[in-house]
Amino acid sequence: MEKTKPSPPRPQPIGMGPPGQPRWKQLQVLCFPDRTAKDIYFEYRPCRNGSIHISIVMTSKAGAYKTCSAAFREHEPAYFDVADCGHTNGLSNEALSNGTFEECRKSTESLRELAFRQSGKQRHRGPDHTGLLVDEAEGFVMVQERLAVLGVRTGNQPFTSTDDGTVHLVANGEIYNFRQMAAMVREADGVREPPYEPRSDCDVLVAFYERFGPERLLKTVRGMFAFVLYDRKARTLLVARDPVGIVPLYAGWDRAGSLWLASELKCLVEQCADDVMVFPPGQAFCGRWENFKPTPYFNPRWIAEVPSAAVDLAELRDRLEAAVESHLQCDVPMGALLSGGLDSSLIASIATRILRKRSPHSSDRLKTYSIGLPGVGPDLDYARLVADFIGSDHTEVHFSPDEGLDYIRQAVYHSETYDVTTIRCIVPVMLLARHIRSEGIKMVLSGEGADELFGGYLYFHRAPNDPEFHRETVRRVLGLHLSDCLRANKGCAAWGLELRVPFLDTDFLQHVMAIRPEDRAPRETIPEKYILRQAFAGGDYLPPEVLWRQKEQFSDGVGYSWIDTVCQWAAGRVSEAKFSTANQRFPFNTPSTKEAYYYREVFEELFPGESCARTVQRWVPRTDWGCPEDPSGRKQHVHHEKLVDKSMKGKVME
Repeated sequence: MEKTKPSPPRPQPIGMGPPGQPRWKQLQVLCFPDRTAKDIYFEYRPCRNGSIHISIVMTSKAGAYKTCSAAFREHEPAYFDVADCGHTNGLSNEALSNGTFEECRKSTESLRELAFRQSGKQRHRGPDHTGLLVDEAEGFVMVQERLAVLGVRTGNQPFTSTDDGTVHLVANGEIYNFRQMAAMVREADGVREPPYEPRSDCDVLVAFYERFGPERLLKTVRGMFAFVLYDRKARTLLVARDPVGIVPLYAGWDRAGSLWLASELKCLVEQCADDVMVFPPGQAFCGRWENFKPTPYFNPRWIAEVPSAAVDLAELRDRLEAAVESHLQCDVPMGALLSGGLDSSLIASIATRILRKRSPHSSDRLKTYSIGLPGVGPDLDYARLVADFIGSDHTEVHFSPDEGLDYIRQAVYHSETYDVTTIRCIVPVMLLARHIRSEGIKMVLSGEGADELFGGYLYFHRAPNDPEFHRETVRRVLGLHLSDCLRANKGCAAWGLELRVPFLDTDFLQHVMAIRPEDRAPRETIPEKYILRQAFAGGDYLPPEVLWRQKEQFSDGVGYSWIDTVCQWAAGRVSEAKFSTANQRFPFNTPSTKEAYYYREVFEELFPGESCARTVQRWVPRTDWGCPEDPSGRKQHVHHEKLVDKSMKGKVME
């Protein structure tokens, strides 16, 4: 009688223990395909995302060991075999048969080499210079990929304090009040030769920290930023992100419990995929890294209270002009995005006026850029009208739906999201950014943020009352870092282009959000963003057709057929059978359409695991306000309604 080979033993479930107390469990399993017995040791530790991080150690013939890992949901029994382990880490069965596992950090790779390799995944953000600071003994490393916009010759990072060399900084973004902060540093220094002069806008953070400390630094700084400051003497970190989250920042913990921070998620996936988080906007951490826990430094009253201040149209206009002027500081060629909508058109118009006032005899004109499908997108016509009106040097970029589809996977990779609206929008942004960068432009202004501040989306017409209108604008502002800011920043940064958003200037943001909702909310015959339109109704800023133009979402405005094409294309790549498993495959943020399923599938391939998935905010419609499931502005009930009688145009608000 022929003997049959015994079935391999089923690994035992890993028991649960007190949080924070790792437990090792020995288990003998059979390795495939040679079915040799190996001793496996399991260790688990709870992760911040609610999963259990499993480490596996396998003894080799020489008695040495290597590790790999996976994540399981807490309180669920975890069965783990060698094949599962190999699949988790992308290893082949051939490698498994030898009982070997590879870690992300190669055995011969130094901390410097590891950091340089991982940071290379976001080198598109700063192609001008790579700077490193490494302390192997402390296990500390800083890497910065620089896009030189201010202090081009003197601003390479990391920055080190000029006094005693114990404070180091890497930063991404722009500090708009750096000259005022530098003056405060000089005043604090008194008589000192030579007087302090910042090497670039971000360098002032080091000097200001040394003179005034972290708390006053966070209260004073104005800009778009994410930075990490290391005080070697105090052995502490100061990590901060701007109040809105214009600039991205992620944190993660590797298998050894080490903290990693990066501008983009792709730099952390290999090391920290099981335990990553979005560093919250308006928050900071100051202390030893092992106590890492960000806390708010920006907590304005309008977040919790409904404001009562009446609008002052002249002050509103003056504050926006001041915001635009502060955003024009630049040592390299710059331009402006011009969609032809109200928001970007106002920014371009104000910028043109300021530049002419600075150089009245210059023949140079502001460069403006728009993108759309040739002959079908409403944005192109309006952008051309605005460019002629303000006298900008205007460029139109055309793309076909097929060209856009070619960028879908790159859109998911660079945006690091699976949100439908973001993917639809970022494709034309990336196409336009590539062209702009090819012309030598390094910085552009844009109109993001106005819709959130003023309730500019069409569904705001159905707000049940003024307090609810305000609360919804607060929700939208607090979510900008996961939607419009993410798309605008990463879409342009994919080609080494910096994008600035004057509407989200901290002082302007604070002013607008303190205006009572009855002045900001649209009415039956009053359009969205009415007070913004009225503030610029006099003074010949924009043609009336644009000043009073209805809201058009960017992904719609580039050409309605773009949305229709991408919906059909994505749906064709997901079968009914596959879509029917959406709940099982993606229990978190389950995709509701085939288009959403496809984006999620690509995201999961690039950024595997629930921890990465939880860094994404999926668009959730306000169905209680009549919002349809599809995020396209065309689906809103007011899209084709006439909202403003011509007799109202130019009427000053009482």
